[in-house]
Amino acid sequence: MSHYMIFSGTANRQLADKISDYLDVPVSKANITKFSDGEINVQIAESVRGKDVYIIQPTCNPVNYNLMQLLIMVDALKRSSAGSITAVIPYYGYARQDRKAAPRVPITAKLVADMIEAAGITRVVTIDLHAAQIQGFFNIPVDNLYGANLFLDYIKSKQFKNPIVASPDIGGVARARYFAQKLGLDMVIVDKRRQKANEAEVMNIIGDVKGKDVILIDDMIDTAGTMVKGAKALKENGATSVMACCTHPVLSGPAFERIENGAIDELVVSDTIPLKQQSNKIKVLSTARLLGEVIRRINNNESVNSLFK
Repeated sequence: MSHYMIFSGTANRQLADKISDYLDVPVSKANITKFSDGEINVQIAESVRGKDVYIIQPTCNPVNYNLMQLLIMVDALKRSSAGSITAVIPYYGYARQDRKAAPRVPITAKLVADMIEAAGITRVVTIDLHAAQIQGFFNIPVDNLYGANLFLDYIKSKQFKNPIVASPDIGGVARARYFAQKLGLDMVIVDKRRQKANEAEVMNIIGDVKGKDVILIDDMIDTAGTMVKGAKALKENGATSVMACCTHPVLSGPAFERIENGAIDELVVSDTIPLKQQSNKIKVLSTARLLGEVIRRINNNESVNSLFK
């Protein structure tokens, strides 16, 4: 398997090491430093001529730094005659601005897609894009993996007496429905009205949760306002317990404090983004096996979709 190589940026080196262990392929050497003014300097320390290269680099906080680091690494690899360059971006930053929701605003998800293509990336692997249509912003292959599959076995192991799946908002209904079908469960919806960015006001629950163990599903948690208020509303409507599951633990601002003090009994997340701090309420499941298997299948020209059937 020496015809391909794995590189890692600094955004989530722990995940890259786990993927490396799964594939039994070492993380190749790249020297990443900064000039005194903050500019990023990259030197690839091994020959990549003709190799298929995979870069593990989520564009999480600090988003601008990690995105630029990815682009600069790609440029260095391209100029070193790499055969192909696949960007494994477990968390795709700037994805929340995926359409013109108001006058005179950018579509940053498209802008980042253009930058990625211009840099020379030939394929993208990511998990749970904020909106599936972002794949259409690219003119190169994009594998958008289902993060929900990570949580299925863990939820089954909890052996809830009366479980039900919930979407924290109308926009997440398709994701929650997919998850509910996989578990063979019914679904409810938390209806909320957002007053401004990063703030949410829960209005009501669409469906019956009395006496239920509720599993809240979302692709990301940022400040945790939506999830915590949703959990509170569910318990006020009779839910026995509330477990929240999200693929991307952005967890910025007051998120950890809200989770610790809020109505969520347990938060289950993946390691697409490294946690800034630990919490007894938070359980982390690794994406390394999933991403490693996808890299192996891409490299061997095998089906990726069959992983999710």
